[in-house]
Amino acid sequence: MERHRYDLVIVGAGSGGYAAARTARDLGASVALVDEGPLGGLCILRGCMPSKALLASSDAAHDAREAAGLGVHAGSLRLDMPFIAQRKRGLINDFAEYRIEGINAFPLHMGRARFHSAHELHVGDDIVLEASSFIVATGSSVSPAVIPGLRETGYLDSDAVLELERIPKSAIVLGGGYTACELGQFLARMGAKTTMVIRSGHLLTDQDDDVGNALTLYYRDEGITVVDHARVVRVERRDHLKVVHLEAGGVAAEVAAEEIFYALGRVPNVEGLGLELADVNYHPITGIDVDATLRTSNPAIFAVGDVTGDYPLVHVAIYQGEIAARNAIGNHNETADYSVVAAHTIFSDPQIGVVGMNEKRLKRDGIPYVAGRYDFAEHGKAQCLNKTHGFVKMMADPESGRILGAAVIGPQGSELIHEVIVAMSFNATVQQFMRIPHLHPTLSEIWTYPAEECAARIGTVQAGEVDPEVAVRGTAG
Repeated sequence: MERHRYDLVIVGAGSGGYAAARTARDLGASVALVDEGPLGGLCILRGCMPSKALLASSDAAHDAREAAGLGVHAGSLRLDMPFIAQRKRGLINDFAEYRIEGINAFPLHMGRARFHSAHELHVGDDIVLEASSFIVATGSSVSPAVIPGLRETGYLDSDAVLELERIPKSAIVLGGGYTACELGQFLARMGAKTTMVIRSGHLLTDQDDDVGNALTLYYRDEGITVVDHARVVRVERRDHLKVVHLEAGGVAAEVAAEEIFYALGRVPNVEGLGLELADVNYHPITGIDVDATLRTSNPAIFAVGDVTGDYPLVHVAIYQGEIAARNAIGNHNETADYSVVAAHTIFSDPQIGVVGMNEKRLKRDGIPYVAGRYDFAEHGKAQCLNKTHGFVKMMADPESGRILGAAVIGPQGSELIHEVIVAMSFNATVQQFMRIPHLHPTLSEIWTYPAEECAARIGTVQAGEVDPEVAVRGTAG
């Protein structure tokens, strides 16, 4: 049996694990990475990057169809799916090769990892790694299918959608989360007659109702059928189609399509790690339990990223990896603060960006706030671009004016949210925010309106500082 000893061993070489390795190395520690491959991590191989490469093509197709609104008539479109798939593969290969180059700067042990004690990890059948500390960063996988008949009928998960070489003529999307919204819209824009089946009243139930309801409305306007308040009973194959049997509003119904896209979440990769032998508490659905320092129930073992079950975001995994590494190597107690770091975006069209507390949480926790909102339909630059779907909103403390949170659903929402992320990182108030110079005409200047409205509601705007209409323009708060 081959044995090695390090200061820190990191299980999983994705974004969180790689960030932890780099941080620990910079602190002078001996570090090893363990991964069963393929190398690159979820974001690069089966997540953010391939999906955004595909969405770029479907969004371009949609823009071409809508170009007549700008007086540009594109004629008939030809969608070259084999080229789109090849382009995606080329990009992912380049991203993965760059990441692998960085990973190879560390001792790398390839194989399935399993703890045999709190300080001993077996890799495969013939390698044993010992360390003072470990970080588990094994990520997540697509949730297994649990709907009666689905496995027998056959379906696509998100991994399979990303590998499509041909778009089905019709598709049923089971789920209304961010993956379902992004890739469901991709299928629709690439020519599949698409039906989305959701259990709640609108898409994206984790978001505020006004955001979710707006996206649901836009999808329906685009031709995507959204069946809400629906429970999937079973799935079967009938002739050449796949049939989903539902109960919607207490009424039995069915939907048939060439393909089914199962998009009902992910589960943490904890199976087979031997965590119980290392005295690490975990749950197969919610993941590994960690405290604010990213320590598990065993203080020598840390966990970061999707395997913890919280905040399935690459930038959060990187943030957690860096904190865990500093704590592991220096035996520190640095804590993670997610108040701004957990900001996120959804690459639907229109795009969604969120930072801080949303109105659901503010109301749930009984936190006082004022809110301001402004629609892109009233915004000059959005009108010029013919991109008028959506709105921005901002929430603030009614006493201090400190920005508590913000959301955007609209054009370039993933970029626009960064302005508020920066402001909140410096604990800015709406009074300070509204005085930041914004170039005109730009999409980003739309943020000044909800900031001014919040300030007006607080009563701290001086005469002449704001358009008189601003104080009554929004409806939130």
